[in-house]
Amino acid sequence: MEGVTTRPRALLLENVHDDAAFVLRDAGYDVERLAQALSEDELVERLPGVSLLGLRSNTTITARALAAADELVAIGAFCIGTNQIDLTAATDRGIAVFNAPFSNTRSVVELAVSEVIALTRRLTDKSSDMHAGIWDKSAVGSHEVRGRRLGIVGYGNIGSQLSVLAEALGMSVLFYDTADKLALGNARRCGTLEELLAQSDVVSLHVDGRAGNSGLFGEEQLARMRQGGIFLNLSRGFVVDHAALRRHLESGHLAGAAVDVFPSEPKRPGEEFVSVLRGLPNVILTPHVGGSTEEAQQDIGNFVAGKLRDYAAEGSTALSVNLPQVSLPRAPGTVRVLLLHTNTPGVLATVNGLLAEHGLNIEGQLLGTSGALGYVVTDVARFEGDDVTKSLAALPETLRLWVLP
Repeated sequence: MEGVTTRPRALLLENVHDDAAFVLRDAGYDVERLAQALSEDELVERLPGVSLLGLRSNTTITARALAAADELVAIGAFCIGTNQIDLTAATDRGIAVFNAPFSNTRSVVELAVSEVIALTRRLTDKSSDMHAGIWDKSAVGSHEVRGRRLGIVGYGNIGSQLSVLAEALGMSVLFYDTADKLALGNARRCGTLEELLAQSDVVSLHVDGRAGNSGLFGEEQLARMRQGGIFLNLSRGFVVDHAALRRHLESGHLAGAAVDVFPSEPKRPGEEFVSVLRGLPNVILTPHVGGSTEEAQQDIGNFVAGKLRDYAAEGSTALSVNLPQVSLPRAPGTVRVLLLHTNTPGVLATVNGLLAEHGLNIEGQLLGTSGALGYVVTDVARFEGDDVTKSLAALPETLRLWVLP
């Protein structure tokens, strides 16, 4: 790029959809796009001067990387998960984090349904035989999905929609979730994971990326699955013991599996994919593409980029994963003061007292709190000088203060 620019900068990694760049450019940002993920060292080098950062699941944002991000105000995860981001470090620096909790739900569900059908009908084996010149019309081991029992572990946005589509195919649905969830259709909740495993012909994992889910599904859980069962994981790679899964597939205990996420995944196109599950004819392996349809990526690009734009322009934290959620319509002809602070009694009264001392009338205000954080958005009459902002920044409770003219 030639010359000097005063436009704010946005950095988009991992082939985020074109629409995300369009949204941010229209909002006045210079957008740099990279096809690959970046390492911590690369992030430390590139983040200085960047206001908005967009990434997917293969870029890890550490406290060290954030320490180098001197102008960063928001991070957009163009995917569902945010466990690749150090949310504590981001919050401590007043950096908002947004994700796309709904945009690729349908894409993941459709992949799961297609894999359930393919494995139940033994299409992987049939296709391999045909490519080898073997004509085998045997129906042995091939079943309809109608009437079979699907066990869903994790009944959130994806799990519940999978439940609806599976029932439309004639499957009976069981689910297990640690949180109270409303059963859709005729789905039946199981009181324990063991109960679900004992009754399900197909088990599909749709849990989130919290640390407590690491190693959730290992030797003990696989052993509890029914003989000839089918296993799917389209959630998180660290949830499943892949070595144990291979043993149960090779022994014939499980009839097949489909895996879309892995404990270690290539960071760049062209890197070798390494897994103990390679080479098994009854296993469908996909490169973390559950949400990678053109429709989903376009929706995600528009949704997350819009959240980044709105936060930078208006301070809106609606659907932020780490900051109190506040969205206040802008009062015309005002200056917007945004204050992220420790959630201490009396902060709002102190803020309003300081504004009154400087002769500023409040035209609009909204406070949100979450745990140890408070976030107040205040619209006041336009003012000159920085006496007001200096007074607010000096408050012992202030974590981050910025003003939108």
